[in-house]
Amino acid sequence: MKITAIETHIAGNPWKNWLFVIVRTDEGIHGVGEGTINGFTQTTAAAVSDLSHLVIGQDPRQIEHLVLTMKRDYYNDAGMAQSAACAAIEMACLDITGKSLGVPVWQLLGGQVRSKIRCYANGWYRCERTPEAFAAAAKATVNDGYTALKFDPFGEAHLHCSLIEENLSIDIVRAVREAVGPSVELMIEGHCRFAVGQAVKIAHRLSASNISWFEEPCPPQRIEDTISVAKQVPVPISSGESLVSKEAFATLCAHGAIAVYQPEIMALGGISVARHVCAMVESFSGVVAPHNAQGPISTVACLHLAASCSNYLIQEYFDHYNVEWEKDLTTWQPNFDPSDGCLEIPTAPGLGVDLNLDEIAKHPYQPGNYLPLFNN
Repeated sequence: MKITAIETHIAGNPWKNWLFVIVRTDEGIHGVGEGTINGFTQTTAAAVSDLSHLVIGQDPRQIEHLVLTMKRDYYNDAGMAQSAACAAIEMACLDITGKSLGVPVWQLLGGQVRSKIRCYANGWYRCERTPEAFAAAAKATVNDGYTALKFDPFGEAHLHCSLIEENLSIDIVRAVREAVGPSVELMIEGHCRFAVGQAVKIAHRLSASNISWFEEPCPPQRIEDTISVAKQVPVPISSGESLVSKEAFATLCAHGAIAVYQPEIMALGGISVARHVCAMVESFSGVVAPHNAQGPISTVACLHLAASCSNYLIQEYFDHYNVEWEKDLTTWQPNFDPSDGCLEIPTAPGLGVDLNLDEIAKHPYQPGNYLPLFNN
């Protein structure tokens, strides 16, 4: 079997354009993947084109060889755009491999170790930045069946925030905790906003709300800053979504200070690389909660990863609160069970999902579709 063509298709989701890939073969089997990152959608699509000639003519079932080729052979590093392009192609090749063997991708990763995936809701708090609005939205989300919620209360802060802004952020977290009660888990998103001192101060104040973790409090370029925060605060620290290599995760793991590791399939270059990272984290007795703030194919990829990892903790899930037409873009979506806050695992061969190209074409790329996090 040989790869004959690679296509890119963009769906203009308002808060982040979704980039999908189709890999076609000479035996008529095709695979689908996703390479979405925040912004740089056309850049990543161009990276797919740049990588295509390295893999067209190759056997799509030789996953490790293909990933090595796409990550190594240009020698220069094109960062997350290159990794996301690699991930999209790799994901589609895993889909092809599973289809050719008649097994789900999770079987290729080592088999199934759980029958369902607990998830936490994200994307639910598109509301006014007040304690009252966040509390009402959180209560509605719990009523939808979620047992864990993640949110960013920090507005447009970058490195530092005023005491007024800090107090408002803490008041929002406190209001959400009071609204949902003591048993719902709360994950507080830092979005790499803060310098060490500010992050430490905020983390101490967050401890009163019994949060499950404070996520990526510091910019990712200096891993030692996040480690420093983790060693000084009374709340668990999570990190990893911005790291683009196994080597970076090795550095993060070596200190033993991080409570929850968050590999991102797009940033790392594919499902197989993310699976390597999960195994590395397990060797440090760590747990993983992979980042997933992309589109529907990314969610399915994460479910296959979750099915095969014994140290998988919980899955991030945006899809419930995405645009209504998301469900029309794919042939399968996981059922969410509100009785326990869990998602089902795909069972069909390959990824178990395909793209509806006619529906994608109804939602063209828009240059303003990205998630702005900071105040200019």
